[in-house]
Amino acid sequence: MIRPVLTEVALFLAPFAIYVIFLLATRAGVLHPDSWSLPRLAWLVIAALVLMIGSFLVLSQFSGAPPGARPLQRRVGRLALRCSTIPIVFL
Repeated sequence: MIRPVLTEVALFLAPFAIYVIFLLATRAGVLHPDSWSLPRLAWLVIAALVLMIGSFLVLSQFSGAPPGARPLQRRVGRLALRCSTIPIVFL
């Protein structure tokens, strides 16, 4: 569960990190208030939210079980996972 959360946090912080790298490359003041004006911060937040929403959509579309997969089945104290025709049994 921690990996998807960290992925979303990283995607949210990515536009800000890219902007900091841009400020360092152009030798502008990274901590100067003019570099972090409200409209610029708003655009960075919008870009971060677009990245997060896009990753949520990709995750929901391409994750999960393949079509036709069977769920775990409980049999008399054992879990059986069926992969195609070969059952795998966990004690």
